Amino acid sequence: MIKIKIIEAIKHMINSPKPQYIKNGVIIAICFIIYGVVGSILIMHLNLVDSLYYFVITMATVGYGDIVPKTLIQRIFAITLALGGFGLIAYIFGVLLENFQYNMSVYSKGEKMYKKIKNMENYYVICGYGRVGKVVVSELEKRNQNIVIIEKNDKLTEEINPDKKTVVLNKDATDDELLSKVIYKQCKSVIVTTGSDVTNLFIVLAIRELQPDAWVVSRCSKTENVKRLYKSGASKVVSPEVIGGLDLFFEASKPHLIRLTLKHNVDDIEREIKMVIDNNCTIENIDYHFPGVKTPLSRKIGVMTEEDISKFLYIYENDPEKMDALRNLYNSVNEIHSHWVSGTDKEFINKLIEKIEKTDKLIGINLTDEEIAEITSKYIK
Repeated sequence: MIKIKIIEAIKHMINSPKPQYIKNGVIIAICFIIYGVVGSILIMHLNLVDSLYYFVITMATVGYGDIVPKTLIQRIFAITLALGGFGLIAYIFGVLLENFQYNMSVYSKGEKMYKKIKNMENYYVICGYGRVGKVVVSELEKRNQNIVIIEKNDKLTEEINPDKKTVVLNKDATDDELLSKVIYKQCKSVIVTTGSDVTNLFIVLAIRELQPDAWVVSRCSKTENVKRLYKSGASKVVSPEVIGGLDLFFEASKPHLIRLTLKHNVDDIEREIKMVIDNNCTIENIDYHFPGVKTPLSRKIGVMTEEDISKFLYIYENDPEKMDALRNLYNSVNEIHSHWVSGTDKEFINKLIEKIEKTDKLIGINLTDEEIAEITSKYIK
């Protein structure tokens, strides 16, 4: 492990963050060599080989004394070679030192991020921060989730402000070594959202080798590649062009997404929503089940805050017609409805279920539409 880290550090030192400095240094060095050799021929009256020899020993301030400048112009020329050589060496050393310091700081920062990821709990990994990746990250941020974003194009991630819950790695997600430092057992899901199906295929294969049990959701642009991605080990393959980035989130959260079928009246709505929020969960959708009807009436909810609850209740409390409509809806379904609830992990969801069982009539968990229709059929008049 130590040997690998040393090799990585050396690689970082070799790569220059400012290639224009090296380019300028090479140009200066070539010009200085031409000046020294040509000057030695014209001013010191030496042949080509001796001129090159004199240039090197004078520039390096060695001066063996076998060739001695005698005239004033020759001495001035020798001084310029010595000073110029010293300046060139100082320039090269300065560039190397700056490059070393820069790359060591980058390497150190990278190691800190890897350590931060290793200590994260229940986090999502997003491979590709393009059009679809942004939507997925936005949904995760709304739900206060821990996120690791891998995107090699640093211009795409300039808008992101990394914090305690967000880590950005401007690296290639197809790198096996990188993935080994990012995907651990506490990783909830890996969402692969690059625009290339081939790239997504390589990433899925690499992840499946590292973490056989990981939940991997992959984007697929072409329908003919869906089977290939499934064969490579993807847990779920989706087409954003059809269902969008929001559905990618839902597929990724399936291990922590449940359907709770309940029976309670309108007056319990505030208590119920607050209970969900207090347990770090989110009501994604509500299904209203009409007696004997298999297909429910669905209503999208999404992320709600305490402020959203207050606004919701204020509207209904101050508008009798809307309140009557809501009560009629609850009466029509005999107060039976289902919540699609997502949580940060199973522990929070289990706690929520325990509290709901104590306060509401919990009919069932993850019941199908057919099972619920059979239950509600007894209310048909």
